Amino acid sequence: MSGFPIVKDGFPFIGIALCVTALTAIVINIYWAILPAIVCCFFLYFFRNPSRRIVYDPALLLSPADGKVMSIVEVQEDEYLGEVGTKVTIFLSPFDVHVNRSPIAGTIKFQQYICGRFRPAYKAIAAWENERHAIGIESPECRILVTQIAGILARRIVSWVTLGTELGQGQLYGMIKFGSCTEIVMPKNVEILVSKGQRVQAGLTVIGRIPS
Repeated sequence: MSGFPIVKDGFPFIGIALCVTALTAIVINIYWAILPAIVCCFFLYFFRNPSRRIVYDPALLLSPADGKVMSIVEVQEDEYLGEVGTKVTIFLSPFDVHVNRSPIAGTIKFQQYICGRFRPAYKAIAAWENERHAIGIESPECRILVTQIAGILARRIVSWVTLGTELGQGQLYGMIKFGSCTEIVMPKNVEILVSKGQRVQAGLTVIGRIPS
């Protein structure tokens, strides 16, 4: 999965678009086939999985997603952490890489999938009403909660892990299709190294440092 440039969940979309393009060119003409060809190119772009060199450091928390930091707030997290923490919300546009990566190396100790609505992912209410999938990851250094949130276009959250899965730092664990939002809640003592409005990259951008 991590070494292939296209995630397997994109194959059906790309395959159908290729078939439609070919049939349109044969049955109608090549000019009418331009539109489905553009759609096929978009699917190739959207489901891309660029190679990334992850540098392991147990004291650092890496971004779980590509996108733009929409907010950094203090929250009371009771589902997994059971304490006050800092939540960083990252908005992914349809043009961002949509695979999610683990911010730390650790074991999945908590997993929860909630069906919900499909409000725009950039709205604050989406975190409470939209379909979402959360995993709690525990390492010797800390515990964190990462949540994938569906948006108005993102109608499918994909997870490749389950309870007990051992994740490496920066390892792929899922994706959200067609526009979405990813949240990470960290213990309050973690030093936040990103700011609102900043662009981040999954597995590359350091968003927090665990105090020694």
